[in-house]
This record gives sequence, structure tokens and C-alpha cells, in this order.
Amino acid sequence: MTWYAPWLFLLPIAVLFGVFFLWPAVLAVQLAFYDYSVIRPAELVGFDNFRRMIDDERFWRATLNSLLYMVGLIPLNVVIPLVLAVMVNQKIRAIGAFRAIYYLPAITSMVAVAIAWRYVYNDAGILNWILQTFGITEQPIQFLLSTDWALPSILFIEAWKQMGTYMLIYLAGLQAISSDVYEAATIDGANAVQQFLRITVPLTIPYVAVVLTLTMESASKVFTSVFVLTGGGPDDSTMSLGYYIWSLAFQRFEMGYASAIALVLWGALILLAMMNFRVSRASYDV
Repeated sequence: MTWYAPWLFLLPIAVLFGVFFLWPAVLAVQLAFYDYSVIRPAELVGFDNFRRMIDDERFWRATLNSLLYMVGLIPLNVVIPLVLAVMVNQKIRAIGAFRAIYYLPAITSMVAVAIAWRYVYNDAGILNWILQTFGITEQPIQFLLSTDWALPSILFIEAWKQMGTYMLIYLAGLQAISSDVYEAATIDGANAVQQFLRITVPLTIPYVAVVLTLTMESASKVFTSVFVLTGGGPDDSTMSLGYYIWSLAFQRFEMGYASAIALVLWGALILLAMMNFRVSRASYDV
């Protein structure tokens, strides 16, 4: 086999990567320094787009909302999927069916999920029916029209949708742990809780790092659920950075400013990922 044979096999994916990811990314970075609105030629403005962010109240509101999404999603998507993974890792009858049920939301279209949850959150939906039946509330709660409830409602949908994916990541980590470790712990008198805290959690820290990074990324660019259910409202209370970037680019045609915000978001995510893996590696080494 000649030396270039492996590169020929890599060529198709390399071309696709360059055309659909690398080249658009380079153009997006370039546009961040231009004033470009599609209908007129691009004009070089230097760092003006970045200075504009300082006084942009909607940008800071979207940033705060994205941080709230992140704070809410981290415990839901890091802790609960680990518990679910431990549950479905048991050797019991029909466990494959349980795994499929837990994973089903992850492979369902987010548009379909959002539309289904719209009926759940409706004034006459099942959630309000349960709350009124048990006397928790007298009047229907406007989950998607209230500035107090809209963001938590979107957050719960995002967490529910992603749990199956993170559960599978944890499940792969759990199945990589030798059963001999748990057998030795059982012989030493460790109960189930002690085994979970002193064996399962420490040995799955690398997987926790992956899930944590993916959760931070998804929280920063929440889009589809916001687009379908609230359009960023009410009063921008659910608008994420991902939705704000889209609205700037495709509703207001401010491609340059949208690219600048996307570039800042990209840099912030890289820093968060580096910090996350550094902390996780230090904890794992200890």
C-alpha cells in the first residue's frame, strides 16, 4: 500500500469538513469585523460590532438567559442521567425496552417535542388539569406567557429531551467498569450507596466532563424550543444567545453583528470547555 492510500480514504470527509464547516467558520470570523446586511456590500468596521455589544441591552438579556439555562440544565443533565444510567445498567428482564424508552426523546425531532409540550402547557392541558385537580392552583398557569414560568418551562423541555443522550454516555462509562471492583467492595462490606459514591462517581468523572461540556454548549445555543414556543418572549424572558444571533442574522439581516456575537460565544465555550476538562482531570488524578 502506498503512503497516500490512507489520505485518499480521508479525502471525502476532509472535503465535506472543509466545505460545510471550516470555510463557513472562516467567513463568519471575517464577517464579525464587517457591517453586512445582505442587501448591500459589506463594509469594514473593525471592532465596532464588538463595542456595540457593551450597550446592547438585548445582548446582555440573552446572555443572562443563557446563563440561567446553563445553571438549570447542569444539575438536570449531569446528575439525573447518571442515576438513570445506573438504573438501566442492572441485569433485569426487558432492560433493553427501558433503555429504548428513556432514549426515545433524544431521537425525536425537537419541533415535534416542542409542539407536544405546547399542549401539555396549555391552559386546558394535562399539567394544568393535574394542578387544579389536586388543588395546587385555582386558575390555569400561563406557562409560556408568564415571564416567571416561560424560561423554566423551556428549560425543562430541553433537559427532558437531552437526558437520553447523556444517559447513554454514562452507560458506556459504567459498562467499562469491571464488575470485580464492585464484587471486592461488596466483600469489604460496602453497601449500594457507598459503592455509588466511592466507585461509580469517581470512575465516571471523565464522562461527567464530557456531559458537562455538552450541556454548557447546548444551554448557550437553545433555539428550536424557543423558536417554536415563545419566539424569545414574553418580554425577551426566554431569548437565548442562539435565538438572538438567529434573529439578528435572519430577521434583521445584521450578519456582521450576529457573527461578532457568535464569535464571542464560540470563544467563551472554548474557555469553559478547557476549564471544565482541567478541573475534571485534576479531580480524576486525585
